[in-house]
Amino acid sequence: MRSFNQKLAIVTGGGSGMGRELVLQLAAQGCSVATCDINDDSVAKTTAMALADAPSGVRVTGHVCDVSDEAQVLRFRDEVVRQHECHHVDLVFNNAGIAGGGSFVTDPRATWERTFGVDWWGVYFCTRAFLPLLIESDDSILVNTSSINGFWASLGPGIPHTAYSTAKFAVKGFSEALIEDLRLNAPQVKVAVVMPGHIGTDIVTNSQRIHDDVDPTTLSVDDLEARRADLLRAGLLVEGSSSDDIRRVIVETRSAFNEFGNDFRDNAPLSAAGAAQIILAGVRDGKWRILVGDDATRLDEQVRAEPDAAYDYAGVGDEMGESIRGDVSL
Repeated sequence: MRSFNQKLAIVTGGGSGMGRELVLQLAAQGCSVATCDINDDSVAKTTAMALADAPSGVRVTGHVCDVSDEAQVLRFRDEVVRQHECHHVDLVFNNAGIAGGGSFVTDPRATWERTFGVDWWGVYFCTRAFLPLLIESDDSILVNTSSINGFWASLGPGIPHTAYSTAKFAVKGFSEALIEDLRLNAPQVKVAVVMPGHIGTDIVTNSQRIHDDVDPTTLSVDDLEARRADLLRAGLLVEGSSSDDIRRVIVETRSAFNEFGNDFRDNAPLSAAGAAQIILAGVRDGKWRILVGDDATRLDEQVRAEPDAAYDYAGVGDEMGESIRGDVSL
């Protein structure tokens, strides 16, 4: 696909970060876009920004959708067909993702499954929903966003990263498995898997908001007691702490997390705009495997060179951790 002009693209997670930049850059190149996000205000802002710089005739629509919920995904698809008056789509960017669920052992099951639901089931549900429309196009591409954590399931020593890594491995495997499936059964559809490193996005703060956006002052006694166990396990609370102590720790933890999230976004080695440029260039060039960022390229080389040592933190694994310690993908 040498040009995006007069094409129709689907972009999930278009309310911020790489998703927003994909929408803006596609629209600027003459591509109509339907984008969704769980945050209605964010996706509305993206839509307005895209339309402001788009050539005449480009249509950009914003939709509210939780991609981990198949019913919402199907509603999103039906809205696209109706609003764009289309019988096919040309590109689907399964970009939506969140972080969380680091430890399978100690993190709450709900947090783990919420992360896995967005990062894996979102890709699966959207592919199920939109693949028939891709098949109706003469030349179409399915673009699934995995991560460097789709080939290295770690952030380095002492930092479990299970839900996100598991989902991103699934996305990578699914995408690679589709290469032959589509070649045999829908040769007009190509697939590409995107593996970004550390990109300057709001994934940290957005993930915190999705997992826990409740005002601590409104939490019931039962809710606070449920939080107590998690905070004790994390070493953020001591035995015998009062309800007010729990509320205070929740507020302080959120503040620290937001500060980290801002730092993650602002000090990334590659901006969301730069990442989107690399992704779109890879799609135009027909690449099925798109590494995004020098850290992604470097880590991929290290894992491939010595896979048995990838998690040996006395050797190569420690070098891998050090190489991305301040610029690691979530």
